[in-house]
Amino acid sequence: MITDRYVNWRLEKNPDKYLSIRADLTSARMGITTHRYLCYSVLVSLVMGLLMGLFGYLASSLLFIPEVSLQIYNVYNVQIPLSDSPGLTKTGLGIAGFLLFFLTGLFLSYTIAMKFPKIQKNARATKINLTLHNVVSYMYAMRRGNAQLLDIFRSISENADIYGEVALEFRQVVRDADYFGYDLISAVRNLSITTPSTKFKDFLEDLLSVINSGGNISSYLESRVRLYHDEARFEQKQFLSFLQLVAEGYVTLFVAGPLFLIIIMVVMGLVGKSAVIQLTAITYALLPIGALIFILFVDLISLKDEKVERYYRIIELKEFSGVSVVKREGEEDYFRQLQKYDRTRNIIDFLKNPLEWFTTDPNRSFLVSVPLALIYALSIYLLTPQYPDPELTYSIIDDHLIIAILIILVPYGVLNELWRKKVRGIESGMPDFLDRLAGINRVGMTLAGAIGVLVRANLGIISYEIRRIKRDMDWGASIQDALVRFEKRIHTATIARTVTLITKASEMSGDIGEVLNIASSDARMNETLKRERTGEMFIYTMIIYLAFFVFVFVVAVLDANFLSVLETLNTGGTGGLGGASFTQASAMPIDTFRRLLYHTCIIQAFFSGLIAGQMGEGSIKAGVKHAAIMLIIGLIIFNIFI
Repeated sequence: MITDRYVNWRLEKNPDKYLSIRADLTSARMGITTHRYLCYSVLVSLVMGLLMGLFGYLASSLLFIPEVSLQIYNVYNVQIPLSDSPGLTKTGLGIAGFLLFFLTGLFLSYTIAMKFPKIQKNARATKINLTLHNVVSYMYAMRRGNAQLLDIFRSISENADIYGEVALEFRQVVRDADYFGYDLISAVRNLSITTPSTKFKDFLEDLLSVINSGGNISSYLESRVRLYHDEARFEQKQFLSFLQLVAEGYVTLFVAGPLFLIIIMVVMGLVGKSAVIQLTAITYALLPIGALIFILFVDLISLKDEKVERYYRIIELKEFSGVSVVKREGEEDYFRQLQKYDRTRNIIDFLKNPLEWFTTDPNRSFLVSVPLALIYALSIYLLTPQYPDPELTYSIIDDHLIIAILIILVPYGVLNELWRKKVRGIESGMPDFLDRLAGINRVGMTLAGAIGVLVRANLGIISYEIRRIKRDMDWGASIQDALVRFEKRIHTATIARTVTLITKASEMSGDIGEVLNIASSDARMNETLKRERTGEMFIYTMIIYLAFFVFVFVVAVLDANFLSVLETLNTGGTGGLGGASFTQASAMPIDTFRRLLYHTCIIQAFFSGLIAGQMGEGSIKAGVKHAAIMLIIGLIIFNIFI
């Protein structure tokens, strides 16, 4: 193909130019050669350039060049082409627009394609840095159980659902050692060269130094565990300082700024109707788009755990495959009853405790709330008469649309908060639980026996889960299976890593007191970081609430003391205004302005609530309850007090 020949020519002409792209592709683990990636980049750039050129041709054909007047003295007698110039045709404009947009689209697409591997590389580096301290804790725990380094790397690579990108990195070591004939030192050195994370690279190079010098690997890993714990706290402090600056920027740009513009738009409404269009653009375009961009920006810079996905396999045991099974007559009814029970068990469990079924997965609330909201909104639309004045129809329907939105948001916000409260209680009790397990294990009791002792202890919310773990073991499950089921019920990154650490260590040795201490220290550090973030950002959550109240207060004052006065003058006569002033004021669409101000507050309430949860608790889901609260406040203020 032409693209293959072109790429080969570029690579042969200047191969050093593309060495960085090759390194980025390798570090990003994109699984594609430099030649093939360049071919795809050229093809995509050409397609995007043609699409942009077609858009430019169509836009230029419809372009209207207005007459302009230079305010600077035209010394050189420069002639500006006008739309009616004889030498300027629509075809010429179309060709010029096509070339301009084609070259622009081609350049931008190719530039983005060349930068994309580096973007992916940096994204992987961030994910590696976030989970590295957990991986080092896992390595230290296994090393304390006298596991060899290659076995440790293999175990981590098998838990990619827990340890994310670091596990994928260690798969390179296992692959090189198992299939390509590399020794362990060479395989680790190759990984240190290709890994995208500088922090991980330093860890591997120091590990190689310890191995080559015959040092104590356990002591090295222990020192790194403590070092990374301290670095995690320092990184969070830096992030919180930056997040505080971002929160102040949000209040300035998306609360005070729109409020200032709204005041200007209302005043401009006295002298013309263009202010309605501008206020409409602010309400329905500027505020939502700006808030969405801000939410995406905060999500991009946030330090957050990766989503944990654990996969399960069903193994059919064939230990007694040679033993014949005697089929007895008259047992078909029992099997049918058992199948019927299996089909109805989930329904019975739901009827016994429907709240628990919704709480364990708040997304299930949408199965009920969304149809109810749609039915409510449709019934309001059908029952509302068509008034001659559309503003009256809008004022009736929009309140009920907000109620329909609340029907969706309130159940989800409540259920999500109940679930988060339960998870917070369990995670806050994990350090104490692990400390007690370690103490009991040190005196010689097994892990299963230690859990049996802790059943009688009062450890808060986690005590209920301990009893469930003990019940699983009483019914014949191993301690590893019982802990995995516990992790499956809670399904958080912290619990998943703790359970993986304990189960792997218990498979290697019964004396895991030191491992439990490591897990306890790791869990306690995570809890400390969460408390510090909550404490630091709580004040900014309150600032967002106060900014929203100020926003609503100013809008309410404009509505009550300005628009209402103009409406009274419009219906009561010239009064205190006279001549042209009253004519212009009476032409101002009061009802339209009032509706736009109301919708501005509602949109501001929704997005401010989401951002409050995202910055204060690190999750947009946590912001749903704040959004519901602010929507209720706005609905009450505008329908009762104004």
